[in-house]
Amino acid sequence: MNAKTYIDQMGREVEIVSPPRRIISIVPSQTEFLIDIGAPVVGRTKFCIHPNDKVEEIQIIGGTKNFRFDAIRNLKPDLIIGNKEENYQEGIRELEKEFPVWMSDIYSLDDAFGMMQNLGQICEKDERAKEVFRTCQLAVENVKESKSGGVVYLIWKNPWMAAGKNTFIDHMLSHLGYENLVTEERYPELSEDDISKLNPDQILFSSEPFPFRDEHMIDAKQLFPAAQCELVDGELYSWYGSRLRFWN
Repeated sequence: MNAKTYIDQMGREVEIVSPPRRIISIVPSQTEFLIDIGAPVVGRTKFCIHPNDKVEEIQIIGGTKNFRFDAIRNLKPDLIIGNKEENYQEGIRELEKEFPVWMSDIYSLDDAFGMMQNLGQICEKDERAKEVFRTCQLAVENVKESKSGGVVYLIWKNPWMAAGKNTFIDHMLSHLGYENLVTEERYPELSEDDISKLNPDQILFSSEPFPFRDEHMIDAKQLFPAAQCELVDGELYSWYGSRLRFWN
């Protein structure tokens, strides 16, 4: 089989067998996209749970930040697909010593759509990738500017942590029409007093990574009586693969 050189979203040159026959994906949202376009995924993380009717057949190689290197070697991948934010740098460096590793770097919908197009080309699944891309593009366009007000998006409890600037979640909030009141970058810790002083119209409690549930809303409404507290599907706000098609 021939090898081709591709540029990943971190600007790195990656030489990849064309087309790859044994792919390991170490990013949940990208695993779902790869399966949806019919790419040959042979390994995944324990957090790669979609599509749930197909991932059970795929071997788990650890978590997004804790790889089982022996399991990866046994699968003999000809391509590993990761992400700058979701995977740990040390682990990626180790994988690069033995395997081609293509990395995404995603902060916006344009980045996400670029990832889809790139992986479609690499896997020689261009037409299917275009179908998924168009479906996702239409779904997110339909909800553009559909929301309003100042918002705090919480991803963790004890301590409270929120999605700040320079994140894909922040981009999605802006796309929907919200104003993200958390101006610090990445995922800052906040006190209850910090959150109250921001005076949000809404506080969104993400279903992941902390598993906020309906029962948490009872306490939240007592802690933050001036804000509307809402439980939201974290996958919609933070998964930048084909899960975007579920926006409506």
